[in-house]
Amino acid sequence: MNLIEKIGMKALHGVDPERAHGLALMALKAGLAPLPGPYTSERLKTHVAGLELLNPVGLAAGFDKNAEVVDALTQAGFGFVEVGAITPRAQPGNPKPRMFRLTEDQGVINRFGFNNDGMEAAAARLTRRSRERPVPVGLNLGANKDSADRASDYVQVLDRCGALVDFVTVNVSSPNTEKLRDLQGADALHALLSGVMTAREKQEKILPVFLKIAPDLTGTEITEIAEVARAVRLDAIIATNTTLDREGLKSAHSGEKGGLSGAPLFEKSTQVLAKLAKATDGHLPLIGVGGIGSAEDAYAKIKAGAHAVQLYSALAYKGLSLADDIARGLDALLARDGYAHIHDAIGTNKDSWL
Repeated sequence: MNLIEKIGMKALHGVDPERAHGLALMALKAGLAPLPGPYTSERLKTHVAGLELLNPVGLAAGFDKNAEVVDALTQAGFGFVEVGAITPRAQPGNPKPRMFRLTEDQGVINRFGFNNDGMEAAAARLTRRSRERPVPVGLNLGANKDSADRASDYVQVLDRCGALVDFVTVNVSSPNTEKLRDLQGADALHALLSGVMTAREKQEKILPVFLKIAPDLTGTEITEIAEVARAVRLDAIIATNTTLDREGLKSAHSGEKGGLSGAPLFEKSTQVLAKLAKATDGHLPLIGVGGIGSAEDAYAKIKAGAHAVQLYSALAYKGLSLADDIARGLDALLARDGYAHIHDAIGTNKDSWL
């Protein structure tokens, strides 16, 4: 983190966290954020679900909900970028305040509730994005809070925006939309994903479909999700979304309702990742998310079974330059341990998390 970024981060922490996030997006639009481009090496270049990645460090959904700064983010050091979640119709989300810093815990609680401008606005912005940059851009699909048919919502957003992105993620794991997580049950999930995969076949190109799951799952539920993923030929699973757990927190806002992310989620999300890696037996790409704040954290996710990782909450504490720092640090860790390629390290330590 350079001096300008340090000053900017200090200023942002002096205002409400949701407003600070909006200011960060404004800084990206104005070209005031570090944009070094993605760091890469022969160790870090990889393929995940048909996507060519210059490095395996991605940006998780939620940072750029409305695809406002896609081009800037593809130059911020990430190997891939995910925007959204996007729902068919625009919706305001839950009442404010709805985002809280847990500074002592290096965590964040949010209860946004899929606030976004809707698929038409997202499509217009994605149409204008540069296609010349070698960083895949994905879209997180959501469902409207008041929808009578949430399964249909995912298909609608895919139909409208699928041609404009490189992959899509089915988000059934946000805790901030009532009963959304019920769609993670085996039968409901199979029906939902089958519909999405059928809709995918209508696209002009084969679009990888990912599934994002919650960390608050039992071993049986994880096994069932793996079986459904195999049955519908899903392309990858993202593990995990935010948690409802509050164990061990110290911060004043720890009792706020919503999903907890950041450092407190690291252990729980990595355990789910490792269990999923065992259940899928290496046959399905996994993306590790939750509590990554350093190259060592990213490396631990990979050794637990992740083929790639995603960041979000740690950026609020360490700045956008963290993406570049982690990519470079991960390259050094792989070299230190004698791995010629990231693929050689995947899952080498998953048993210690089981």
